[in-house]
Amino acid sequence: MSKNISELSGRKGLKTNLFEELGLLAKEEGTPKKEDLERLADEFLIGKANVYGSASFYDFTREENKGKKVYICNGSSCMTAGTQSKVHDQLSKHFAAEEIGEMCCLGRCHENSSFNFDGRNYSGNAIEKIEDIKAGKDKPLDHYHVESVGSGMLTEVFSDIDTFYQILKDSLAKSPDELLSELKKSGLRGRGGAGFPSAFKFESCKNTPGKTKFVVCNADEGDPGAYSDRYLLEQRPHTVLLGMILTGYIIGASTGVLYIRGEYPESIDVVTEELEKLRQKNLIGEHIYGTNFSFDFKVIRAQGAYICGEETALLSSIEGQRPEVRIRPPYPAQQGLFNKPTVVNNVETLACIPWILREGGDSFAAIGRGKSTGTKLVSLDGFFNRPGIYEVDMGTPLSVVVEELGKGFKSPVKALHIGGPLGGLVPMDKIKDLSIDFESFNQEGFLLGHASVVCLPESYPVIEYIEHLFQFTAHESCGKCFPCRIGSTRGYEMIHKARTSDYKIEKTLLTDLIETMEIGSLCALGGGVPLPVRNALKYFHAELQPFFNA
Repeated sequence: MSKNISELSGRKGLKTNLFEELGLLAKEEGTPKKEDLERLADEFLIGKANVYGSASFYDFTREENKGKKVYICNGSSCMTAGTQSKVHDQLSKHFAAEEIGEMCCLGRCHENSSFNFDGRNYSGNAIEKIEDIKAGKDKPLDHYHVESVGSGMLTEVFSDIDTFYQILKDSLAKSPDELLSELKKSGLRGRGGAGFPSAFKFESCKNTPGKTKFVVCNADEGDPGAYSDRYLLEQRPHTVLLGMILTGYIIGASTGVLYIRGEYPESIDVVTEELEKLRQKNLIGEHIYGTNFSFDFKVIRAQGAYICGEETALLSSIEGQRPEVRIRPPYPAQQGLFNKPTVVNNVETLACIPWILREGGDSFAAIGRGKSTGTKLVSLDGFFNRPGIYEVDMGTPLSVVVEELGKGFKSPVKALHIGGPLGGLVPMDKIKDLSIDFESFNQEGFLLGHASVVCLPESYPVIEYIEHLFQFTAHESCGKCFPCRIGSTRGYEMIHKARTSDYKIEKTLLTDLIETMEIGSLCALGGGVPLPVRNALKYFHAELQPFFNA
């Protein structure tokens, strides 16, 4: 990360944003033209190599994206469901091979068969209507079951803007310290995977001197199998928007940035529309409710890079830099976007804040189990008899989620991959030992993460799934650290060779490789993929043994 480039990019602030300019330039042909990149470099006083390095990184701006007209989802859920070959065959009848690309993941995990055409996502039986879709006659409707068991704070029925934003009016009558105190009482922890105490991050940023501060909503956490962020952005957007405004008031920030996955076009549209409603009601902008507090938003469409779910890579991305993970310290709370103090939180974490400040921190803390307070959204994929989004109190047994909420499986399943590609691979006989909370998963050697559930059917070879995880990591690595960049590639090569030839893996070699990745990687991408690999080696030893030396 270059501090100088951060400052140069920040000269124009967020109104004229280098990263957005790259996306706009790529819109027509799928990748920016060389002369346009050179113009941007001159305009922002940044080296041509830096601008090209950024443009060549993202799935939707790199040269390989040129001419693409339709994209097939290659996420884990669609892969294990086995639906994408049919999707590809159908699309091949209507598009040339060079016009078909890939996206990961479209958040249609509840029904699979996912693809993107003309900036819109489709899934389920939509592929059968490709003629109508191409002709603009079919709209991408999407429905899934939503239910809460317990407190139901994130899934509660939204009343109307005026009623809901009474929370903001009441909060502005209090001091930031009073609100921060309620967050401390709540015990709210980050819902993106790490479970870091949110109030500690807020307080650190609040106490860092600076006239300019930012609140950044990380809506680019694209764990395959997880569509809870998408649910909140599209069906409960004001929980997130108000959460950001309240965060801004607490830490002393006047600008919120929503960095939303390019793979979620509907989310971007909904959030943009709802922000306009808030602007018309004077609930964002200058002197909100006649106070000295001002706050406004910037929505940024991401361009396809899983690593941007890592907060420091996300900040570099907004600045137009190559989204490489930054070494910490300094942490974003002290030196974040454009080198200014910044709070970065994921969608679900921010969505919890309005409820906490309306009902009180003690009420939130009374829900859950131990240090895992409040509720958690869980995403169930298409293998369940009743897939969908479920909100449960922390501490709810996993067996309840699987058997009572999801109603079991449509076909036999041997493992659940919970928490995204870096989460644990949970064999079916371990379900009874787990509950939906951070401590339970950690104690059993797994990771709750986003609480997304991707099913691994009995017919799907574990060796292929491990290969997929290494390949995914190799493709999505930012490339900054050797353990992740090289380790993931070597892991993929090793597994692929064993699966497709007579080569046998030396278990010590594979163990050393994943240990190096785990210890030496700068972030959770390279450091996290060893977890499901270790789980596979432990719980599916018999199935994997033929691929290893005795």
